[in-house]
Amino acid sequence: MVEPIEVNESNFETEVLKSTLPVVVDFWATWCGPCRAITPIVHDVATEMDGKAKVVKINIDESQSISIEYSVRSKMV
Repeated sequence: MVEPIEVNESNFETEVLKSTLPVVVDFWATWCGPCRAITPIVHDVATEMDGKAKVVKINIDESQSISIEYSVRSKMV
């Protein structure tokens, strides 16, 4: 099983912006119920796409500048 790559402000450019493969980015937070609910799916995608695409996870609480730059927001329903 391939795990998603943990990305933060120090490795975002290398892992995402300069990747030679397409990148699926999961912006998540520990307090986000829907984020926790899709975690198994994100892990499945990482395994299925191994070698074809890169799957990364970004904790928006720990990497706030990235979430601000890309206008990532939570939506309370």
